[in-house]
Amino acid sequence: MTTLLPHWYLVGAGNMGTLAAWHLLQAGHNVTVIKAGRGISLDKTLTLPDGHSTTLTLPVLPPDVITSPIDYLLVAVKTPYSEAAISAIKNKLHTDSLVIRFQNGLGALDGLLPTGTTILEAVSTSAVKGLHPHHQIVAENTTWLGGPMVEPDWLRGLQRHWPNLQWCENVHEPQWKKLVANVVINPLTALHDVPNGHVVDNPALRQQAALLCAEADAVLQALDPSWPGNSLDSVLAVARATAGNTSSMRADRQRGAVTEIEAINGWLVKQADKLGMAVPHNRRIVAQLTK
Repeated sequence: MTTLLPHWYLVGAGNMGTLAAWHLLQAGHNVTVIKAGRGISLDKTLTLPDGHSTTLTLPVLPPDVITSPIDYLLVAVKTPYSEAAISAIKNKLHTDSLVIRFQNGLGALDGLLPTGTTILEAVSTSAVKGLHPHHQIVAENTTWLGGPMVEPDWLRGLQRHWPNLQWCENVHEPQWKKLVANVVINPLTALHDVPNGHVVDNPALRQQAALLCAEADAVLQALDPSWPGNSLDSVLAVARATAGNTSSMRADRQRGAVTEIEAINGWLVKQADKLGMAVPHNRRIVAQLTK
């Protein structure tokens, strides 16, 4: 029996949205970008890890001309723009819609979707750089997908075209590991306008990294006692492995864009407030990056 493949609507056709669209198209899924304006299609160039470049042509629909219900939605928009993106299409979503959240941080879709909507979390350690219409995959690592449902029928076919895509029942484990790395590397490199490796090499930044990381581990252990903590070594290993890279938050700050600090360190501060825990270093860095 042939599995009917989903037709995905995509909000956020930036670096990671383009990566996801490419793999979905290769697996035979349809992808339509939701974008305000009059565009009929979106043409993009994607450079693959082997150096080969390919062109993607994605159909585009403005939110106000979508007449049918949205059954499958991929959200890859930067977290500060989540509310605007979802509010434009909320009346097309329903309780049986399946939403994949392919964003940094946590909490960006809280309260924005219809009650009962199923959300799958996508967590990726792949790296894509560039600005529309040119994107380059600089590292194709593991991507985890998981959430409150059984493994979907279409996933096996997608895994044949999406390298290192894994179904993860306990998706918050890789999600939290990435969160802690982002809590440390993103704001420090953005504030000081340095590449990732400076978090390891600069003694002052390394000390700040230890303080941010310790607070993050304490909050996550309070939320889930099975969280192992002691994350600093793995965070520094990520910074060392990506020493020459520019973090997404640094890149946003360089071009004057709103950063994702509220969905990263800000999410941690919100959890700490609910738990009655003090996280002064994370609170301070949120304030510094939201001035």
